[in-house]
Amino acid sequence: MNTFRFSKYALGLLITAFSLQSCLKDDKITDLRPTAVVTVRPQADDTFFLQLDDVTRLNPTNMKKSPFGKKEVRALVKYTKESNDTKSKAQNVRIHWIDSIRTKQPVPNLGADNNTKYGNDPIEIVRDWLTVAEDGYLTLRVRTQWSRANVKHNINLVTGINPQNPYELELRHDAKGDIGGPMGEAIIAFNLNDLPQSTDPSKKVKLKLKWKSFNGEKSADFDLQLRPKVKP
Repeated sequence: MNTFRFSKYALGLLITAFSLQSCLKDDKITDLRPTAVVTVRPQADDTFFLQLDDVTRLNPTNMKKSPFGKKEVRALVKYTKESNDTKSKAQNVRIHWIDSIRTKQPVPNLGADNNTKYGNDPIEIVRDWLTVAEDGYLTLRVRTQWSRANVKHNINLVTGINPQNPYELELRHDAKGDIGGPMGEAIIAFNLNDLPQSTDPSKKVKLKLKWKSFNGEKSADFDLQLRPKVKP
C-alpha cells in the first residue's frame, strides 16, 4: 500500500514564509513562497512543461528535463514570468525552485473492508488556495494529529462509494495507531482523469468529497475539468 508522505521542503518553505510574513515587511520573504500548484507533464522527447490550470501551460526556460523523470506529478513551484503577457495560454517562465507533491491514484471501494484496508481515522481539509481541483487532479492540504515522526500514515481517496454518482468520493486516513499528539499538515494530490467523462467533455464535473473530521462527518463540492480522453 502507498504510504502517506508530505513534501517537507516545500511545506517547510510555505510555513516559514507565512510565519515570517506575519511579523516582518521584507520583500525577500516572498522568494520563499511558492507561486503556484502545477502539474509536471513530461513529454516523449524528454522535455516537460507545467500545467498551471485547465488552460495555461508554462514552459520552463532554465530547465530542459523534469527533475522527477518521466513521472507526472503535482508540484509546488516558485517561478517568474519571462514576459508581461498574462493572457497567453503558453507562457515562458524561469523556475527558482520546484518540489513534488505526493501524487496518487484513487482506490476502489471495498465495502465492509474499507476500515481495515484504508483506515477510519479523522483528518481535516484546509480550505485555502492549496486545496484545488484542476487539470483532472484533486490537490488537498490536510491536517491531522501525529506524535511519532517515524510512523507513516496512509491516506487514500476511495471511488465507487455511490453507484448512482461516480463523482462521489471519500477521503480515508489510516494513522497506523499514531493518534494523539500535535496537529501537523501535509499536501497530497490524486489523479482523477480516469473518472468517467461527462456527456460534454468540455464541461466540468461536480465532485462530492466526504471525509471523517475531528468534529464528525463532513463534505465539500469541487468543480473539476477532466482531460479529454486520448483516442487510441
